[in-house]
Amino acid sequence: MTTALVDYDSGNLHSAQKAFELMAAEVGSGPVVVTSDPDVVAKADRIVLPGDGSFPHCRSELFSRSGLAEAIIDSVERRAVPFFGICVGMQMLATTGFEYEETPGFGWINGTINKITPADPALKIPHMGWNDLIVNIPHPVLAGIETGEHAYFVHSYAMTVAYPVQRLAHVDYAGDVTAIVGRDTIIGTQFHPEKSQSAGLRMIANFLTWAP
Repeated sequence: MTTALVDYDSGNLHSAQKAFELMAAEVGSGPVVVTSDPDVVAKADRIVLPGDGSFPHCRSELFSRSGLAEAIIDSVERRAVPFFGICVGMQMLATTGFEYEETPGFGWINGTINKITPADPALKIPHMGWNDLIVNIPHPVLAGIETGEHAYFVHSYAMTVAYPVQRLAHVDYAGDVTAIVGRDTIIGTQFHPEKSQSAGLRMIANFLTWAP
């Protein structure tokens, strides 16, 4: 099986590539390919979409590459290929983003992307650093991960979901902040699993062996 790590100039892929390659070797899930080729994505058995920066910029970069977004959409919607969105890659699962300007997402998770507004004005934006996960709903990709596990966040915007059943985990940052969403063959994390040490690596390994 091949896992496609989508490269669309949305940030440094080095740490994500190394983490996915490490866990793929450990669980024997096959090669991890960093690619911007729609044909490679269309043939992949799993797709990972990272993202750093703003929602509008990431979406523009992805959709500006001929056939790339279309290959992702076809794979997920028609072939039900397991999909993992990371940070802004997770935010693009939403219906609409409201960072700087109204921007459509994939619409796979019914929700919106809005600026974090902690109740404590002393808390800084962006939300940067380690936070404790609060697991809301069990999921195969979260196997072995419990409430209290640490994850590494860097973001100013987060998802508000329409259906609580699609919010798998959150964190407390002077208010609820969505940390993990999912439905069907789709999962996304607001945090960076590749930078979240043991909990993040477990999630990656679980995703690489997930058979939804």
